[in-house]
Amino acid sequence: MHITLKATGTHAGMISHLLAKNPYNTYDRTEKGARVRMVYTVFTEEEAEIVIQASPDSIDLVKNSPDSYDITQYINDREFVTSSLFCTYIRGSLGTALNGKPKEDYAGWVTHPFALELSFGPVASDLPDAVVEGLFAPLGYQVDIERGEADYSFQLKNRSTVRYVTLSGHQTVQHALRQLLLLIPVLDNYKHYYISEEEFDKLRRYGEGWLQEHPLRELIIRRTLRFTNLIEQFEQSDSAELGTKKHIEKDTVQAQKDKHEQIQQPEQPQEEGKQQPTVRLNELRYQAIMDVIRKLPRRQKIVDFGSGEGKLSARMARMTGIEEIWAVEPSAYAQVRAMERFAKLERHADAISPTPMMGSLFYYDEQLRGKDVMILCEVIEHVDEHRLNRVMKTIVTEYQPGVLIVTTPNREYNEVYRMNQQELRHGDHRFEWSRSEFQERCEQWIAEAPYSVALKGIGEEAEGFGQPTQMAIFTRRKEQKEA
Repeated sequence: MHITLKATGTHAGMISHLLAKNPYNTYDRTEKGARVRMVYTVFTEEEAEIVIQASPDSIDLVKNSPDSYDITQYINDREFVTSSLFCTYIRGSLGTALNGKPKEDYAGWVTHPFALELSFGPVASDLPDAVVEGLFAPLGYQVDIERGEADYSFQLKNRSTVRYVTLSGHQTVQHALRQLLLLIPVLDNYKHYYISEEEFDKLRRYGEGWLQEHPLRELIIRRTLRFTNLIEQFEQSDSAELGTKKHIEKDTVQAQKDKHEQIQQPEQPQEEGKQQPTVRLNELRYQAIMDVIRKLPRRQKIVDFGSGEGKLSARMARMTGIEEIWAVEPSAYAQVRAMERFAKLERHADAISPTPMMGSLFYYDEQLRGKDVMILCEVIEHVDEHRLNRVMKTIVTEYQPGVLIVTTPNREYNEVYRMNQQELRHGDHRFEWSRSEFQERCEQWIAEAPYSVALKGIGEEAEGFGQPTQMAIFTRRKEQKEA
């Protein structure tokens, strides 16, 4: 992970004083567990180029986390990509430049715009190239985006999220570095630390002079703060400082699976004089699924595929008429969390104990065949599209559940969340379908199988966009169900 800062033209060498780094020495320090090095690859009065590089310890990245025992935690790109981690590592080394406080003799150069070229990468971003360019072009940069050279037999390179970005333009060193340290985490959309009101100060300091008028300001704030309450607090405090009144939009946070879900208002009528509490979209999904199950004549045996940390399974454990619940999940870490949640059910006399089970949609398990209900709650969008048809065929022809319940995001509703057209709600989503696309796929899956399908929406409805989640209920026809 690195950034290269290059200045050309008369007095380009002055950037060494603004950075407070001697061009004839290599800066080599340990910052927050990572080795940070800065070296000038070119230094004259007319051209100066410095490379800022950070090398974290891949084991240190996860060894203190609660899920460090899970081997999959060691398989990640955090050691290599330019991300919020990288910005944290180098921030302390760039304090003089970021604060604009070099030695007094050079203070006048803080506001001097240099002809700069900044290149960084690799950066892994779910944003399309047009949006990446839209983040930097309004700041006066020419933006060049490249992908690494590779010879593939298929179009993986064109679909890769990993890119190298080069920015060219006239800018002060202080503003250029502040813009990078604020926008690189926006690109990466990965936060390794707790997000709180302390982020407000960073937005104001690093965004001073440009963020307020930036055409993608809303996107920058949303991906920096993530949570509705923080976004609203920031907007309110920002409006107070500017002395203006702004309308606060509540539906500007990207919906995420389980955590980081968009907060929705429930549909029940509000009692007079009493404010109705808010309900998360994920909770509304669980309620909708359980409402379907309660009305089924047969619901004794249930399979919760992709059960995660067992939240839905634990809720169903206290429903009447259910005798067994198989909580199937491929992640060992999620299963441990689920087992902890299931253990707490012992205090409830009316609850059964779900059975945690290691498993995957890609591997057929005879134990799960012929159950009354099978659930895929926000699962299919995490499967590559070209593999999904085979998965669904296995379910309807081999597992043959009495009822299959599938929920998935409604892509049309992303516009209500003010998301870019190509942006997905979660970094691991492989696709998101419109209502018509989902309906077409559902009909294809059961074209040769003895099932009927009913579609409905979940969450607050917006005219023309539907509801944020769509649900399909597949019912196996009794006359063709095998004994």
